[in-house]
Amino acid sequence: MRKLTTTLIAAAAITFGGMAAAFAQAAPVNGHIVKIDEGAGKITIKHGPIKNLDMDAMTMVFRVKDPAMLKAVKAGDNVTFEADRVNGAITVTKIEKKK
Repeated sequence: MRKLTTTLIAAAAITFGGMAAAFAQAAPVNGHIVKIDEGAGKITIKHGPIKNLDMDAMTMVFRVKDPAMLKAVKAGDNVTFEADRVNGAITVTKIEKKK
């Protein structure tokens, strides 16, 4: 009986742990591009709260996952983007110019 209880507890922890990770996934955030530094692969965005990173609205510099993203936008553009921690750095993983 004890082994069964331990197995059930472990299964529940794995299930709920997976659910928590799903809730922490990146969600789209509205932002305004302030500056682009293609040479450094960085972008400065004034943005709303980034819930998956527990971050308030602010203006900050981000790394970009793919430097090619920087060619699709320019300073002054309003965008929707996603950011997450990639190798310990807060990184824009997806960006789209608003229409």
